[in-house]
Amino acid sequence: MIPSMPLRPLIAAAVLGAILAGAFLAPALRAADTDAAPAVRPALTVTVAQPQMQSLRLALQANGNIMAWQEASLGAEIGGLRLQDVLVNVGDTVKAGQVLATFAQETVRADIAQARAALAEAEASAAEARANAERAQSLKASGALSESQINQYVTGGQTAQARVESARASLAAQELRLKFTQVRAPDSGVISSRTATVGAVVSAGTELFRMIRKGRLEWRGEVTSAEVGRVRVGDPVTVVAASGERLRGKVRTVGPTVDPQTRNTLVYVDLPGAGASGSSAKAGMFARGEFELGAAQGLTVPQQAVVMREAFNYVFVVSADNRVAQRKIQAGRRDGDRVEVLDGLAPTDRVAVRGAGFLTDGDVVRVVDTPAPAATPATAVTR
Repeated sequence: MIPSMPLRPLIAAAVLGAILAGAFLAPALRAADTDAAPAVRPALTVTVAQPQMQSLRLALQANGNIMAWQEASLGAEIGGLRLQDVLVNVGDTVKAGQVLATFAQETVRADIAQARAALAEAEASAAEARANAERAQSLKASGALSESQINQYVTGGQTAQARVESARASLAAQELRLKFTQVRAPDSGVISSRTATVGAVVSAGTELFRMIRKGRLEWRGEVTSAEVGRVRVGDPVTVVAASGERLRGKVRTVGPTVDPQTRNTLVYVDLPGAGASGSSAKAGMFARGEFELGAAQGLTVPQQAVVMREAFNYVFVVSADNRVAQRKIQAGRRDGDRVEVLDGLAPTDRVAVRGAGFLTDGDVVRVVDTPAPAATPATAVTR
């Protein structure tokens, strides 16, 4: 028979053993748990870049039409005559004073001959009247003629001389009509339209030709009333015609009024080379243009780093432990593959570039280096 032992000492000994065992096993268990926890794997491999200060050229884009600098309307200055010859056609380049069309001259020449005869008759009558007046004046001392009769002869001579002047003016008018039978170009330029038809009898003032003076064209850009204040006379402009031809011009003047319907103002741009024969620019052609307004410094990031989500622009800033944070920015001008950041980013931040479009806030990434891109010429930007 085994002698009985008190229970309280046994229980105390068991508890003490458990505490000692736990003290020795706890470090080992914690080490085992640490070794077993899986490491955080990068979600994506990205390249990073820091924002850079860059000089950005300012530009303002607009649409408009290429039009004639000035047009001249050439019409008939006399009426009732038959159009005999038309010497030019649409597209012809003419010089100042060149004959463009002629009217039949027979009727006018007959009127000139009649006017000359009337002048000769008036001159003969005037000569006789002057002779009578001179004889009357010579008889004044003798008393053979009364004072009233002498005055009549003198008045008759003056009246006859007035008839001569009237006949001479009539002859000059007929000679001017003969000159008007030739339609001449008032200036050099290009014929843009022709309504003259051989054999037609036209009235005075009827338009026969329309001409682009000097062959000069201009671009009339439509600029909003909010932006027109940035445009100055003399600013360089690049105009791209519908054919793709690029034309260089300068602002000649800014329209003094704003269209109440469109709220746009016309800006007139001279295009010196647009009227040349080798140019594809034509009056009435639609064209896009960019006003070059100077340059300004701006903080920029690569365009690939900017992600648009829900109509807002974001970048992903990479922290020291390679964890990314999505940050909303305010984008400004664009210059090639660079985008200006107006707000939301510091110059010392690192932003994800390649692969940024696949990131989400809080992702861990693996950063790799990428060679610096070759320098590219600056391009115009808008704001």
